[in-house]
Amino acid sequence: MSSTSAPEAPTALPPVKRRNAELVLTVIAIFITMAGIAIAGLNLNGQVPSAMWTVGLTFGALSAVAHVAMRFLAPYADPLIMPCALFLNGIGVAMIWRLNASHEENIEGAGVGMQLVWTAVGLICCFLIIVFLKDPRILQRYTYISALVAIVLLMLPIIPGLGHAVYGAQLWIKIGPFTMQPSEFAKIALVIFLASYLMSKRQVLQIVGKPIKVGRFTLIELPRARDLAPILVGWLLAIGMLVVLRDLGTSLLLFGTFLAMLYVATQRSSWVTIGLVMFAGGATLAYFLFWHVRARVNIWINTFDQEVYEAVGGSQQLVEGLVGMAYGGLFGTGIGGGQAHNTFAADSDFILASIGEELGLTGLLAVLMVLGLLVERGMRIALAATGPFNKLLTSGIAFVLAYQVFIVLGGISRVIPLTGSTTPFMAAGGSALMASWIMMGILLRISDNARRPAPQSIQDEGATQVIRR
Repeated sequence: MSSTSAPEAPTALPPVKRRNAELVLTVIAIFITMAGIAIAGLNLNGQVPSAMWTVGLTFGALSAVAHVAMRFLAPYADPLIMPCALFLNGIGVAMIWRLNASHEENIEGAGVGMQLVWTAVGLICCFLIIVFLKDPRILQRYTYISALVAIVLLMLPIIPGLGHAVYGAQLWIKIGPFTMQPSEFAKIALVIFLASYLMSKRQVLQIVGKPIKVGRFTLIELPRARDLAPILVGWLLAIGMLVVLRDLGTSLLLFGTFLAMLYVATQRSSWVTIGLVMFAGGATLAYFLFWHVRARVNIWINTFDQEVYEAVGGSQQLVEGLVGMAYGGLFGTGIGGGQAHNTFAADSDFILASIGEELGLTGLLAVLMVLGLLVERGMRIALAATGPFNKLLTSGIAFVLAYQVFIVLGGISRVIPLTGSTTPFMAAGGSALMASWIMMGILLRISDNARRPAPQSIQDEGATQVIRR
């Protein structure tokens, strides 16, 4: 009696360039950005603003240069990553212009200029990665250096004279007139460390310790006690950020990414279960010990309570975002037709709420679909990447993007406590935008390497040879 097994899903990516498809999608992204600015101007003051040409064409020029560079530097890279990133970046630029232009003293939305500058800087970082990181596996050599870099970056905001607190969160450093959020870059260094460490230790971490059974059924397979060090370090780092930096968002993001990559490396769900229990226990303890954690939870649970709403640092911002999204309905008020600019941090922490109000549920879902497509392409590249390090690194970046969107969307919709995280590519500010483009550079480099056909000499090695006697 013969048995057949289901065929495995293909993992290899086709060795085709698809740059023309990328060009078409890039043109669409530019058109949507310019159209968004034009419609916003018509809704604000009844005329097409000059920013449609100045801002729109500047963004279009940056996008065109990026596409041309892709043809020469990474011709075999995934054709969807760059257009998706440019689309999100462009929507962010259009919304930032619209929110700034709503104020009478800033009718031309001058604040969007810096977002274009950071877009250019981010694209430069992206292509520097593509040019100089020919083989990302070289990063394996810097396992503990990348861990040290991540820890230093996370600790910079607590250094006296350098750290800069904003609305209670100690997340920024200030150098002269410039501020930077080091945790945005720390998450990249942490993903590099985890990919390298888990690649070398995955066989040890896969060893089963003591199984916990109920009758004949195994509930969980506990790892050996001596192998718990990595998860303990990750837990201490996450809880430390929650307590010292008062940053629930980054704490949840980094620990969630750590657990996801640990599962990918070991394929053992027990690690995830242990990690979730440890994080929940640590967060509960922090709730009883620290007032700022209790304040976040109180705002989450009692959002519409009058006393919480009127308190300093209370739920007013969250309520305004929720009411705005409800007011937007299915199709929105039209970009520039709502009151999103009256919500605090509407162009950064609450930019998804602004989109939900003015583009409606339809527009918000479209944006989320593109973000989801970026995550899916990251996972697809991870399947096709050569070598366990590249697979872990790519999947880690995809997990970072996915968790970041979940944390932002979950916060503004009251699924989880509001954390103040930023939406990739869309929120105003340079740190998050540069970090997002750096991650895209890594994805594009690994994708180009995975799709690129093998040299002819290697292909010929498998050819049948005729041996003459």
